Amino acid sequence: MTLADRLRTQLAAGHAQGNYLTPQETRDPRIDKDISLAPAAVLVAITDRPEPGLILTQRSAALRKHPGQIAFPGGRVDQADAGEIAAALREAEEEIALPRDAVDVIGISDRYHTFTGFDIVPVLGVVPPDLPLVAQPGEVESWFELPLSFALAPDNRVRKSVDFQGSARHYYEILWQDRRIWGITAAILANLSRRLGYDRADAA
Repeated sequence: MTLADRLRTQLAAGHAQGNYLTPQETRDPRIDKDISLAPAAVLVAITDRPEPGLILTQRSAALRKHPGQIAFPGGRVDQADAGEIAAALREAEEEIALPRDAVDVIGISDRYHTFTGFDIVPVLGVVPPDLPLVAQPGEVESWFELPLSFALAPDNRVRKSVDFQGSARHYYEILWQDRRIWGITAAILANLSRRLGYDRADAA
């Protein structure tokens, strides 16, 4: 069975079990009321290796929103996009020169609502290893690949809290080498870990 087929099977099995993620786990913990959300999508690009990898980017420090943070390639769904999948592929091509036709799309995972007003759809796709990716100056400082198993392993994910406007807000953090993966990216990885059967909601 190929990596793509195995992921399709895992994703289908996870969806067949029902959505066991609570609303608190599929939205930014700072959201405490209804807000207007704009459609967005990110590409969860998994490299087809004996030990599959996950491609992530480090955002430019010059960006107004989330400067310097670790993120999936992605962004807002434009009117010209055919949908979330098309948007995720376009954004990955724009940000790191990942060819759209090189992505074997597996499907989508659980949406995530952000405090900044986005309804993010994670699009899973398998890509060939060692593509000549290039970070787009101005948007992306660099890109890197870490083992998928490390990114999804529950033991590598720590739940932390910070005081926000007088209340404790929880978030996930994953440390890999000198990289700190947290916030929206870590939350999406936590949800994907559960969706693919790496852990259960009550085991986080």
